[in-house]
Amino acid sequence: MRVEINLNGKPFAADVEPRMLLSDFIRHEACLTGTHVGCEQGGCGACTIQVDGRAVRSCLLFAIQVDGSTVRTVEALSDERDGALHPLQEAFRECHGLQCGFCTPGFLMSLEPALASGPLDDEQAIRDAISGNICRCTGYAGIVDAVRHASNTIWNDPDIGTVDDLGSLGEDAPRSGAGDE
Repeated sequence: MRVEINLNGKPFAADVEPRMLLSDFIRHEACLTGTHVGCEQGGCGACTIQVDGRAVRSCLLFAIQVDGSTVRTVEALSDERDGALHPLQEAFRECHGLQCGFCTPGFLMSLEPALASGPLDDEQAIRDAISGNICRCTGYAGIVDAVRHASNTIWNDPDIGTVDDLGSLGEDAPRSGAGDE
């Protein structure tokens, strides 16, 4: 079957088996590997992406179910023009909201629409927004701090632009201290 979607702002189409999961479609047909697959049962949230503006578990949908939809993956968060990280990505980096990083794309894709609709600075509201995502490394304190930081940046910085102004994933972030003498 032919599946045609708007993937990260660009048309994408492929012929797939009707039983192909959306997570496999993204990773293997579109070759976008930022979407991670953890439990394959929708429980961990690592495979979270956005379909028509809503955060969804890509391991629970067939690719054919999103035919004609707008699909965004973590690769769409940073600015493709200059590689600048989305404020949420930058906050995760600055506030140590990640350790191994496996779950991070799912957290980012769950949180980005929540932050786009309004500030998230109350701890319970943040924990509610991430309730569908599991992190085995951080204990969540760094993630909560990162969301508060990102919320403050997005909602209090007039130069930040809108979510729609942001493009796809750019270059790797520079590493501090590596090789510096």
